[in-house]
Amino acid sequence: METTILFEDATVTLDATADGESLWVAADTLERGLGWVVKPEGLCRGPVCVPRKAELVRGDGAVDVATLARHRGQAVVHDAARRTWVCGRSGELRAGVARSLEAPDFALPDLAGRVHRLADWRGRKVLLNSWASW
Repeated sequence: METTILFEDATVTLDATADGESLWVAADTLERGLGWVVKPEGLCRGPVCVPRKAELVRGDGAVDVATLARHRGQAVVHDAARRTWVCGRSGELRAGVARSLEAPDFALPDLAGRVHRLADWRGRKVLLNSWASW
């Protein structure tokens, strides 16, 4: 089934099979889509390797992307139909931001439509008040 995966900063649509809280993707599809390669030492992307564990790779070679993300300390959520999955930033990236005590920049419009960036307020105290109807 065509599934949209947001993995860190990449967004891809891949053929995948959802099974409960697992999201299985063929190894060659995963490599083309997200750059993760199945090697004897584990799942690797560039210099980053996650040790290969039984729950990550099935006998047919498919990889559980959700478990891979969880092993890396990423939050994993999906919609009710399991057609869209989001794997947040890795624990290493979040820890680096937390140590710096510097909020990442973002931009949002006010009620009049003027866009404001957090970076415009660097060096000053800022109170962010957010609200959602859900």
